[in-house]
Amino acid sequence: MKIYTKSGDLGNTKLIGGCTVTKSDPRVESYGTIDELNSHIGFAVSILKPKSNAKNKSSLRLRNQLLKIQHQLFNLGSLLAVENPSQRKSLPTISEIHVEELETEIDFMTKQLPALKSFILPGGTAAAASLHMARTVCRRAERMIVLHYQNDPANDVFYSYVNRLSDYLFTAARFSQWLDGKKDILWDKKLQ
Repeated sequence: MKIYTKSGDLGNTKLIGGCTVTKSDPRVESYGTIDELNSHIGFAVSILKPKSNAKNKSSLRLRNQLLKIQHQLFNLGSLLAVENPSQRKSLPTISEIHVEELETEIDFMTKQLPALKSFILPGGTAAAASLHMARTVCRRAERMIVLHYQNDPANDVFYSYVNRLSDYLFTAARFSQWLDGKKDILWDKKLQ
């Protein structure tokens, strides 16, 4: 497969199905932001270190779930890149099962974390900071998807998935911080 085709040199690209649109089209912005999110998660996975203690099983579970999410994001990107919604039938799906799986993982991590009683600052360890970055990109992807696909109720599961994914990434950032034996960085509203 050739890496460069020169077909996008004038600022256009093709959706799945062959429709040519500008690279500034909201659909392209939507799946491009999903691709950016996927890259941030890949970076987080690359810096998550296996633990050599009792937390190792939880660390591996987090890592494996993030890898699974990367595959799901590839699927979501392809679904967003489809010209005609009827063409989605031949593509891998994002379903309520994926949303429920994210909720299960959020609950698993939350049970092990100290109660959240304050806003926290994004940051901490490199892994936690990278997951917070992924969370903010996920929120932007959600806004882009809602902007373009709001008139198509068939896409409601996309909204649920991306919304829940940002909750998952927030919890995963806290969880990775906890796995490293670090506390959340609490927001101090008195500091100015």
